[in-house]
Amino acid sequence: MNSDGRQQRKQEGADPASRQPMASRETTFDPFQDRLSRDIRNQLSESIMACRRTMNLAPALEVAERFLGLQPGPEQVAYIKQRLIGYARFLERAAAGPEDLLWQGLVLWDLGLHFEVHEILEYAWHRSQGEEKLLLQAMIRAAGVYIKGDYGYTEAAAKLAAKALPVLESQRQRLTAYIDPERLFAAMHNPTAPAPLLLR
Repeated sequence: MNSDGRQQRKQEGADPASRQPMASRETTFDPFQDRLSRDIRNQLSESIMACRRTMNLAPALEVAERFLGLQPGPEQVAYIKQRLIGYARFLERAAAGPEDLLWQGLVLWDLGLHFEVHEILEYAWHRSQGEEKLLLQAMIRAAGVYIKGDYGYTEAAAKLAAKALPVLESQRQRLTAYIDPERLFAAMHNPTAPAPLLLR
Protein backbone atom coordinates (compact mmCIF):
# COMPACT_ATOMS: atom_id res chain seq x y z
CA MET A 1 0.00 0.00 0.00
CA ASN A 2 1.40 3.42 -0.87
CA SER A 3 1.82 6.19 1.72
CA ASP A 4 -1.54 7.77 0.84
CA GLY A 5 -3.28 4.44 1.31
CA ARG A 6 -1.66 3.94 4.71
CA GLN A 7 -2.60 7.47 5.75
CA GLN A 8 -6.17 6.97 4.58
CA ARG A 9 -6.55 3.78 6.64
CA LYS A 10 -5.00 5.56 9.63
CA GLN A 11 -7.35 8.52 9.39
CA GLU A 12 -10.50 6.41 9.21
CA GLY A 13 -12.30 6.60 12.49
CA ALA A 14 -10.85 10.06 13.14
CA ASP A 15 -12.66 12.72 15.14
CA PRO A 16 -15.82 13.67 13.21
CA ALA A 17 -15.31 17.28 14.33
CA SER A 18 -12.58 17.50 11.68
CA ARG A 19 -15.18 16.92 8.98
CA GLN A 20 -17.18 19.63 7.24
CA PRO A 21 -20.94 18.97 7.16
CA MET A 22 -22.20 17.83 3.76
CA ALA A 23 -25.08 19.56 2.07
CA SER A 24 -27.19 16.40 2.21
CA ARG A 25 -26.71 13.30 4.32
CA GLU A 26 -29.71 11.18 3.40
CA THR A 27 -27.73 8.05 4.20
CA THR A 28 -25.70 7.20 7.26
CA PHE A 29 -23.35 4.87 5.39
CA ASP A 30 -20.01 6.21 6.56
CA PRO A 31 -16.88 4.06 6.27
CA PHE A 32 -14.85 6.66 8.13
CA GLN A 33 -16.94 6.42 11.29
CA ASP A 34 -18.67 3.03 11.18
CA ARG A 35 -16.69 -0.23 11.30
CA LEU A 36 -19.22 -2.40 9.45
CA SER A 37 -19.56 0.16 6.66
CA ARG A 38 -15.77 0.32 6.41
CA ASP A 39 -15.50 -3.46 6.21
CA ILE A 40 -18.18 -3.60 3.52
CA ARG A 41 -16.45 -0.93 1.47
CA ASN A 42 -12.97 -2.40 1.84
CA GLN A 43 -13.85 -6.03 1.20
CA LEU A 44 -16.10 -5.29 -1.76
CA SER A 45 -13.37 -3.08 -3.22
CA GLU A 46 -10.76 -5.80 -2.73
CA SER A 47 -12.95 -8.19 -4.72
CA ILE A 48 -12.74 -5.98 -7.82
CA MET A 49 -9.33 -7.42 -8.71
CA ALA A 50 -10.69 -10.98 -8.65
CA CYS A 51 -13.69 -9.84 -10.68
CA ARG A 52 -11.36 -8.24 -13.19
CA ARG A 53 -9.11 -11.29 -13.39
CA THR A 54 -12.00 -13.70 -14.00
CA MET A 55 -14.24 -11.19 -15.81
CA ASN A 56 -16.99 -12.44 -13.53
CA LEU A 57 -19.04 -10.79 -10.79
CA ALA A 58 -18.94 -13.92 -8.59
CA PRO A 59 -16.15 -12.76 -6.21
CA ALA A 60 -18.06 -9.56 -5.39
CA LEU A 61 -21.34 -11.46 -5.04
CA GLU A 62 -19.70 -13.77 -2.52
CA VAL A 63 -18.58 -10.80 -0.41
CA ALA A 64 -21.99 -9.16 -0.75
CA GLU A 65 -23.86 -12.29 0.32
CA ARG A 66 -21.65 -12.64 3.39
CA PHE A 67 -22.42 -9.11 4.55
CA LEU A 68 -26.10 -9.26 3.63
CA GLY A 69 -26.31 -12.34 5.82
CA LEU A 70 -25.40 -10.13 8.77
CA GLN A 71 -28.65 -8.19 8.22
CA PRO A 72 -26.98 -4.77 7.91
CA GLY A 73 -28.85 -1.48 7.94
CA PRO A 74 -30.75 -0.21 4.89
CA GLU A 75 -28.00 2.27 4.00
CA GLN A 76 -25.46 -0.56 3.94
CA VAL A 77 -27.74 -2.78 1.86
CA ALA A 78 -28.19 0.11 -0.58
CA TYR A 79 -24.42 0.59 -0.82
CA ILE A 80 -23.85 -3.09 -1.52
CA LYS A 81 -26.49 -3.16 -4.25
CA GLN A 82 -25.19 0.03 -5.83
CA ARG A 83 -21.64 -1.34 -5.86
CA LEU A 84 -22.71 -4.60 -7.48
CA ILE A 85 -24.48 -2.67 -10.25
CA GLY A 86 -21.36 -0.57 -10.74
CA TYR A 87 -19.09 -3.61 -10.83
CA ALA A 88 -21.29 -5.30 -13.43
CA ARG A 89 -21.08 -2.20 -15.61
CA PHE A 90 -17.33 -2.08 -15.14
CA LEU A 91 -16.95 -5.71 -16.24
CA GLU A 92 -19.08 -5.09 -19.30
CA ARG A 93 -16.91 -2.16 -20.36
CA ALA A 94 -13.65 -3.85 -19.40
CA ALA A 95 -14.52 -6.89 -21.51
CA ALA A 96 -14.71 -4.66 -24.59
CA GLY A 97 -11.55 -2.67 -23.80
CA PRO A 98 -7.80 -3.09 -23.31
CA GLU A 99 -6.18 -4.89 -20.38
CA ASP A 100 -4.67 -1.57 -19.35
CA LEU A 101 -5.03 -0.94 -15.63
CA LEU A 102 -4.93 2.82 -15.99
CA TRP A 103 -7.71 2.70 -18.59
CA GLN A 104 -9.71 0.35 -16.37
CA GLY A 105 -9.17 2.71 -13.45
CA LEU A 106 -10.61 5.50 -15.56
CA VAL A 107 -13.65 3.33 -16.37
CA LEU A 108 -14.18 2.90 -12.62
CA TRP A 109 -13.74 6.66 -12.16
CA ASP A 110 -16.47 7.45 -14.67
CA LEU A 111 -18.76 4.99 -12.86
CA GLY A 112 -18.21 6.94 -9.63
CA LEU A 113 -16.30 4.04 -8.03
CA HIS A 114 -13.40 6.08 -6.71
CA PHE A 115 -12.40 3.72 -3.92
CA GLU A 116 -12.13 0.97 -6.51
CA VAL A 117 -9.98 3.29 -8.65
CA HIS A 118 -7.67 3.43 -5.64
CA GLU A 119 -7.72 -0.37 -5.37
CA ILE A 120 -6.92 -1.18 -8.99
CA LEU A 121 -4.35 1.58 -9.50
CA GLU A 122 -2.55 0.70 -6.29
CA TYR A 123 -2.15 -2.83 -7.66
CA ALA A 124 -0.59 -1.32 -10.79
CA TRP A 125 1.50 1.13 -8.72
CA HIS A 126 3.22 -1.73 -6.88
CA ARG A 127 4.27 -3.18 -10.24
CA SER A 128 5.43 0.02 -11.92
CA GLN A 129 8.46 2.27 -11.77
CA GLY A 130 9.71 5.66 -12.85
CA GLU A 131 7.30 8.12 -14.45
CA GLU A 132 4.52 5.54 -14.64
CA LYS A 133 4.70 5.02 -10.88
CA LEU A 134 4.47 8.77 -10.29
CA LEU A 135 1.45 9.06 -12.59
CA LEU A 136 -0.36 6.19 -10.90
CA GLN A 137 0.29 7.68 -7.46
CA ALA A 138 -1.09 11.01 -8.64
CA MET A 139 -4.22 9.31 -10.01
CA ILE A 140 -4.65 7.47 -6.71
CA ARG A 141 -4.48 10.81 -4.92
CA ALA A 142 -6.93 12.33 -7.40
CA ALA A 143 -9.39 9.51 -6.68
CA GLY A 144 -8.78 10.11 -2.97
CA VAL A 145 -10.10 13.65 -3.40
CA TYR A 146 -13.58 12.16 -3.89
CA ILE A 147 -13.13 9.31 -1.41
CA LYS A 148 -12.59 11.99 1.24
CA GLY A 149 -14.73 14.77 -0.17
CA ASP A 150 -17.86 12.64 -0.57
CA TYR A 151 -17.94 12.26 3.22
CA GLY A 152 -17.27 15.89 4.02
CA TYR A 153 -13.50 15.77 4.60
CA THR A 154 -12.92 18.79 2.42
CA GLU A 155 -9.58 19.82 3.95
CA ALA A 156 -8.09 16.36 3.40
CA ALA A 157 -9.53 16.32 -0.13
CA ALA A 158 -7.93 19.67 -0.92
CA LYS A 159 -4.54 18.47 0.34
CA LEU A 160 -4.72 15.39 -1.89
CA ALA A 161 -5.67 17.54 -4.88
CA ALA A 162 -2.74 19.87 -4.23
CA LYS A 163 -0.33 16.92 -4.14
CA ALA A 164 -1.78 15.29 -7.25
CA LEU A 165 -2.02 18.33 -9.51
CA PRO A 166 1.65 19.13 -10.27
CA VAL A 167 2.42 15.51 -11.08
CA LEU A 168 -0.65 15.19 -13.27
CA GLU A 169 0.31 18.37 -15.12
CA SER A 170 3.80 17.00 -15.70
CA GLN A 171 2.20 13.87 -17.21
CA ARG A 172 -0.06 15.80 -19.60
CA GLN A 173 1.19 13.97 -22.70
CA ARG A 174 0.68 10.54 -21.15
CA LEU A 175 -2.81 11.42 -19.96
CA THR A 176 -3.76 12.79 -23.38
CA ALA A 177 -3.70 9.23 -24.71
CA TYR A 178 -6.73 8.52 -22.51
CA ILE A 179 -8.54 11.73 -21.60
CA ASP A 180 -8.70 15.47 -22.03
CA PRO A 181 -6.32 16.23 -19.14
CA GLU A 182 -7.65 19.76 -18.74
CA ARG A 183 -10.85 18.36 -17.22
CA LEU A 184 -8.84 16.53 -14.60
CA PHE A 185 -6.62 19.54 -13.89
CA ALA A 186 -9.67 21.77 -13.47
CA ALA A 187 -11.17 19.27 -11.04
CA MET A 188 -8.03 19.28 -8.89
CA HIS A 189 -8.17 23.10 -8.82
CA ASN A 190 -11.76 22.85 -7.53
CA PRO A 191 -11.84 19.72 -5.34
CA THR A 192 -15.23 20.47 -3.78
CA ALA A 193 -17.00 20.20 -7.15
CA PRO A 194 -18.44 16.87 -8.33
CA ALA A 195 -15.99 14.51 -10.00
CA PRO A 196 -15.87 15.02 -13.78
CA LEU A 197 -16.26 12.26 -16.35
CA LEU A 198 -12.84 11.67 -17.86
CA LEU A 199 -12.85 9.07 -20.62
CA ARG A 200 -13.53 10.21 -24.15
